[in-house]
Amino acid sequence: MIHQWKRALLKGASGVFERGACKKPEIDEEQVKELHAKVGELAVSNSFCERKLKP
Repeated sequence: MIHQWKRALLKGASGVFERGACKKPEIDEEQVKELHAKVGELAVSNSFCERKLKP
C-alpha cells in the first residue's frame, strides 16, 4: 500500500508545484440545489425537535 502511495506521489508531485495547475472545481448546480433543500429540511427538523424537547 505504501509503495502505491509513493508511486502516486512521485508520478503526480510535479503537478502540485506548477503554476496555473489549479483547476477550479466544476459545480453541479442540480446537486447544490438538492443540498440546499436538504439543509433546509434538517434545519426545520432540528428546530421542531428543540421546541418539543424543552420542558
